[in-house]
Amino acid sequence: MTSSNLETAGAAASTDAGTPAEVSTTAPVEAPRKPRASRRIPKSDVVLESAVDRARLGILEVAPEEQVGRHVSAVVEGERLVTHRFEAFVPGYGGWHWYASVARVARSKDVTVCEVGLLPSAASLIAPEWLPWSERVRPEDSQTDGPVPADGAAQAQDDEASSAAAGTGLGADAAEVPDAG
Repeated sequence: MTSSNLETAGAAASTDAGTPAEVSTTAPVEAPRKPRASRRIPKSDVVLESAVDRARLGILEVAPEEQVGRHVSAVVEGERLVTHRFEAFVPGYGGWHWYASVARVARSKDVTVCEVGLLPSAASLIAPEWLPWSERVRPEDSQTDGPVPADGAAQAQDDEASSAAAGTGLGADAAEVPDAG
């Protein structure tokens, strides 16, 4: 029912009882909240935890064999979902790990590689957190060379730079360049 139908129904019910219809001033009733999902610890999956070779093959589809090192760990992420980590020997990614997430269907022994990639470890080199320019530049970073030269001094510096460029052939006009034909 819409709110107008509710008011009409309420008014009809109150007139049937012989009392005048009253306007409700109470706050609207909140919808009941859904119970929060419990965070239970996923069960260990022997089939997925032992699928180290399948996880390595998944990584080898995107990386050369010399960049994939020994198996580091297997972490149960959820029900029938395990992430395997391997040492990564990728230039510029010191201390990082290759990972392969593997899963399987209930009551199946077939392991599927879901995702592969690189993740930093606790010992990896990562970029510092980004800071806005206003927080990055400090007063001591700016150059203070004394007073700014007057217009005449700036013009003299420009003339010196252009004459030096002309002497090296860098400031030559197109008319001065000999014809190639």
